Amino acid sequence: MTTLAYAASDSAAMVGRSVKHTVRNLESLLMSVILPVVLMLLFVYVFGGAIDPSGHYANYVVPGIILLCTGYGAASTAVDVAQDMAEGVVDRFRSMPILSSAVLTGHVVASVARNALATALVIGVAFLTGFRPDAGALEWLAVAGVLLLWVLALSWVAVCFGLIARTVEGANGFTFLVLFLPYLSSAFVPVQTMKAGLRAVAANQPVTPITETLRGLLLGTPIGSHGWQAVLWCGALLIGAYAAASVLFRRRTAG
Repeated sequence: MTTLAYAASDSAAMVGRSVKHTVRNLESLLMSVILPVVLMLLFVYVFGGAIDPSGHYANYVVPGIILLCTGYGAASTAVDVAQDMAEGVVDRFRSMPILSSAVLTGHVVASVARNALATALVIGVAFLTGFRPDAGALEWLAVAGVLLLWVLALSWVAVCFGLIARTVEGANGFTFLVLFLPYLSSAFVPVQTMKAGLRAVAANQPVTPITETLRGLLLGTPIGSHGWQAVLWCGALLIGAYAAASVLFRRRTAG
């Protein structure tokens, strides 16, 4: 077998391992689905009437809830990586004839699979709350592409946090960052309604352009420059996080 074939085989094995761990950890899997659904119901039925008396708030908020869902799903990757490092799993893999860094790839692919399931369930519940997109097949494919790029980027960022953290509890702190970021964006309210300082933060962080891109694709609202900003943010985060994770992993496993 060639080096590439060995790497692919090792990565496939690690993907299978991470997916099995995800299925067994029902608490984490359910939390990544249930919490976004509960928040969506809260915003639509409790706050929605005050925010948008016209009754169309579900259409506005669902793209943001989808991103919140992907954030929760990716955040658990940091905990999984930190746990592997703390338990010495990677050291044991290094003593075997496999590519030890494939364990990181396994965690990322499992994150993508976990997020795909959670997002599909959240969208299904969204339709029950009155979400009515007018997107066609091409728009839905574009939505899937943007979400895939975002989940990959966020998952590799989570891997970095998992490698930096010295404890599983420390890695769990990444969840709070993922939870907080969407609230400082256009996910739940228009950026224009915020105070000047918050508006500047909301307009210059990745969640806002990604949310507006999803909103435009699903509902036909103007996307403008948000489309290329979303791709640029995702691409930059993905490349930067992957490079940083490679360096951090080598340092953690050196010697």
